[in-house]
Amino acid sequence: MSDTTTQGIPPALPLAVNLQYTKDLSFEVPHGPEIFTALTAAPQISVNIDVQANRLQNDQPHFEVALTIKAEADEAPASEGGSAGRKVFIAELTYAAVVTLNNPPAELVEPLLLVEVPRLIFPFARNILSDVTRDGGFPPVVLQPIDFVALWQARRAEASQTVGHA
Repeated sequence: MSDTTTQGIPPALPLAVNLQYTKDLSFEVPHGPEIFTALTAAPQISVNIDVQANRLQNDQPHFEVALTIKAEADEAPASEGGSAGRKVFIAELTYAAVVTLNNPPAELVEPLLLVEVPRLIFPFARNILSDVTRDGGFPPVVLQPIDFVALWQARRAEASQTVGHA
């Protein structure tokens, strides 16, 4: 009887998100207030993303996962193919979660911490970054969804190449 009632229900993740918080937030306008009057075109924005996971205590299944997003905006080049102008703004956010892993298989620990947790907390970080840039006097920076699986796989490939050449 229990087999029919549990069919179609996916198994629960061996993961609990205990809390989320803004670990670090910085917003700079290095050339303000004159940048507001000098800006004639939409700035060019570059974004870098990193994910780190650290065990909080050696004998406990509690981890801190930190998603770091750095967005930098530069004035558009004065001419086609020219170099970018002055820095318009720099926004840096580290948004973190404290999670507990409930006896997952060993091969799932890294993907849970570096893929699943960032996927769960990303919408909150994206909202904070959007609000900060808008409140800073600029159009909001709204990040597109991120493929954390591809990010994790690229990091693993990079790490294996580094180890192979050491």
